[in-house]
Amino acid sequence: MIGRSFRCAVLLMGFAVASCEVGANVGSISLQDQQKMIELAATTAPNLQRGDKIKITVFGEDRLSGEYEIDPAGFVSLPLAGTVKAAGLSKLDLEKALAARFKSQYLRDPKVTVDVISFKPFYILGEVSKPGEYPFKSGLNLLSAIALAGGTTYRASQSTVLIKHSSDEDFMEYPLSPSIPVVPGDLIRIPERYF
Repeated sequence: MIGRSFRCAVLLMGFAVASCEVGANVGSISLQDQQKMIELAATTAPNLQRGDKIKITVFGEDRLSGEYEIDPAGFVSLPLAGTVKAAGLSKLDLEKALAARFKSQYLRDPKVTVDVISFKPFYILGEVSKPGEYPFKSGLNLLSAIALAGGTTYRASQSTVLIKHSSDEDFMEYPLSPSIPVVPGDLIRIPERYF
């Protein structure tokens, strides 16, 4: 009898450990952090990321202007300027870096502008009608992203969603709310609800 009870206890502990490990890579974000993220997304443009397509214009220098994609290492390669780090910079920071690079080597007073043609897409998977890759648009929030994916299925959670930003290690749990912004490169997973 003791052997059987011991085996049941070990089995139950095994299930408890397994369930902890499954959820170990999912964290929950505090309301304060959530509010900071919403305010930051509302007041600033997203920084450039790998996979973004940009248009660089050097005024008066048509041969230096063109469309470029930020490579997987986070760099963009330009004629005469060479390879320049772009990922993680704002458009203004990249403009300054390129102007400095051109000025130090070839031009007297270069005027450089950077425009984003298209941001890195976001991905949505899980309990949505059409999971997949979608183009990022400015002002995108969680509910509009779900709408782009055809809405949720009948099995979807009605209260939480999991999001992994490109800078995050793991998925974080957020409330299903229109106040949650979506940024380029987000991986959004709509979990199944528990009955």
